[in-house]
Amino acid sequence: MSERRGAQTDAELLDAVAESDRAAFEELFRRFAPWLRGRLRQRCADPVLVDEVVQDVFVEVWRRRERRGGPRAGQVDNVSGWLWRVGRRRLIDAQRAQERRGRLLRRLAGLPGRHAVSAEEELMAELGDGALAAVEFLPADLKAVVHATALEGLTVQETAERLSIPAGTVKSRASRARRLLRERLLPRPGAEGGRAR
Repeated sequence: MSERRGAQTDAELLDAVAESDRAAFEELFRRFAPWLRGRLRQRCADPVLVDEVVQDVFVEVWRRRERRGGPRAGQVDNVSGWLWRVGRRRLIDAQRAQERRGRLLRRLAGLPGRHAVSAEEELMAELGDGALAAVEFLPADLKAVVHATALEGLTVQETAERLSIPAGTVKSRASRARRLLRERLLPRPGAEGGRAR
């Protein structure tokens, strides 16, 4: 990209930016951002990523002015070439980061779920609308286990830690709670009126 005639040269703009001239920075952005965006789009089809990279490049230009010896015309022989080199490096870094995130997400998707559906959750689904009301009639120790495992989705170990009881106790209380809920809500074969008595 060639320098514009009749206005500040690219080198003069860069020197003014190094002196914290905001108007010069805005002009540098207007002059080079569309060009840089177009060049980067030739290497990357993701317009959002390209826009982020262009923004990062100009944020870096502005921040470098705060450092002693930030980019000045005497240090940068070709402003557009320098911006292109910075932009290209930023794009490569952003694409690599995007690839790493993608690999991580694929790995996470392949892992088994954090927690499988508990027997209590299955029972609650099986019992339907009356299940929540029936839970309220359980003894307090059983109700606490059902709330933690079925309603909050905690594992046996997490429930044990929360309630300060052994994991085996969680399992036995959960088993008793399932039995009581079934007796209360599911009709037993041969039971008169469809409800357990």
